[in-house]
Amino acid sequence: MKRCDWVNEDPLYIDYHDNEWGVPEYNDQKLFELIILEGAQAGLSWYTVLKKREHYRVVFDHFDPEKVAKYDNKKKEELLQDPGIIRNKLKVQAAITNAKFYLDIIEEEGSFSDYIWSFVDGKPIKNSWENIKDVPATTEISDKMSKALKKKGFKFVGPTICYAFMQASGMVNDHVTSCFCYK
Repeated sequence: MKRCDWVNEDPLYIDYHDNEWGVPEYNDQKLFELIILEGAQAGLSWYTVLKKREHYRVVFDHFDPEKVAKYDNKKKEELLQDPGIIRNKLKVQAAITNAKFYLDIIEEEGSFSDYIWSFVDGKPIKNSWENIKDVPATTEISDKMSKALKKKGFKFVGPTICYAFMQASGMVNDHVTSCFCYK
């Protein structure tokens, strides 16, 4: 079975590629998880974060934004001492900050999903890349999303992170045309 070239032989990574990456996600809480994990990925590989994802779910209260938004300094210090996550002070703080602004979007818009999917008019963009090297790191849409989220107060949401989020959440399908997931 032909897959995108970025997938290694780890069953965890294969499962992620085959069943999650590029599949449209509309669940608010799952989108919150993705935006936090994509921020944690900054400067690292997604594979690094993926291997830690289950532990992240436990220590971040299954990415319940109501709980994450209320994390205090004690909880922050606990997280920074936990080797099961990326122990970067700015990234941990960004998760807490982003939870607060995520809740603001829910209050304003009724749904984070509706808000975030509005950048692609509510439907996935299907690209037709023949080679993984052709896939861009950013697009005009990820630039707009980044600026809008930053304006709302979000951290670790640069254009590259936003594009990775768009790929992970299925807002864009960047499976190469030879990949069996390209449908």
